Amino acid sequence: QVQLVESGGGLVQPGGSLRLSCAASGSIYTSDLMGWHRQAPGKQRELVATITSGDRADYLDPVRGRFTIARDDDKNTVYLQMNSLKTEDAADYYCNVRRRIFGVPSDYWGQGTQVTVSS
Repeated sequence: QVQLVESGGGLVQPGGSLRLSCAASGSIYTSDLMGWHRQAPGKQRELVATITSGDRADYLDPVRGRFTIARDDDKNTVYLQMNSLKTEDAADYYCNVRRRIFGVPSDYWGQGTQVTVSS
């Protein structure tokens, strides 16, 4: 089992920055895919960024170049550095760990942290 706790959300003006953190309790395997998703009011949850233990990162097109995902397996933590924030980035952000056991995926989620982008 993996429990995830996000932190770092808050209110920021357009153009500002925030750094989200997600601390995992329980072991994180090198094969685990870690990521961030977000869900804005009235919209479906969308995948923002993922990162492998080899630091291969993938991003949602609208955030590429502005957001950076990083993971520290020694600390069981994944980060999302968000720069040049836009009003459309406002959402609840959720940390995710996807683990595959014999090819069957299991997803673990944090409780979410709110990001508000407003002047």
